[in-house]
Amino acid sequence: MSIAAVSIAGIVLFIWPFLGLGLPPEVPALAVTLGAVAVLGLMEAGARRLDSGRLALLAALAAIDAALRLALVNGVGGFSPIFFLVICAGYEFGASYGFLVGAFSLLVSALVTGGIGPWLPYETFAVGWVGASAGLAGAVVRRWRPARRSWLPGRLDLAVLVGVAVATGFAYGALTDVFGWVAFYRGVDNIGWTPGLSAGDTLAQFGRFYAVTSFAWDSFRAAGNSIAVLALGTPVLMALGRLRARLGYEILP
Repeated sequence: MSIAAVSIAGIVLFIWPFLGLGLPPEVPALAVTLGAVAVLGLMEAGARRLDSGRLALLAALAAIDAALRLALVNGVGGFSPIFFLVICAGYEFGASYGFLVGAFSLLVSALVTGGIGPWLPYETFAVGWVGASAGLAGAVVRRWRPARRSWLPGRLDLAVLVGVAVATGFAYGALTDVFGWVAFYRGVDNIGWTPGLSAGDTLAQFGRFYAVTSFAWDSFRAAGNSIAVLALGTPVLMALGRLRARLGYEILP
């Protein structure tokens, strides 16, 4: 699976500090991230899953998310409006497309807001995995339940998306905290990243750091994402479902 192969680079990026190595060099980390996103895009295009229509939709979603992030950079607490479209697009179009929507949305918004820095690779992979998680959830639902014959999403679709929204709200915060934990809390007693510790002790240290500094903040993101899904999920899924049908085809039972 292409998304699994590309994600290996991101996994290495995140586990690097837990091996006692600190943070990887900034320029190589950014180059690997951009390369991974580009490779996934080329693999999807080569497999004809990313044609001109889906590419245009990808660009439009990234542009909308960039505008939303510019208008409301942090939202309330840790909530940001960029996650909603990423989750919905991944749910309708699949894991790889969801990853690309998330990654490109973050990269474009970083260019627009001037948020380019050593934290960007971590944010790019984390948002990409938000979209991929929604895509995997959508695939499970479609396999378990016959395909929708109506454009109107069912209660199951919204319930699954709310679960994804809550889980990824916390997961995104934990993943992106890895950079700040190593960069800004190095050597802080009981919670900071400390060189020389075993992988298990380092993980326990990070767990304490996340519980003390970020869990409450991330709860705003999880709640905001779920509220956005409940309030706007039905019309957005309807629109994306129609686009998916026009940009491809499905064999219905």
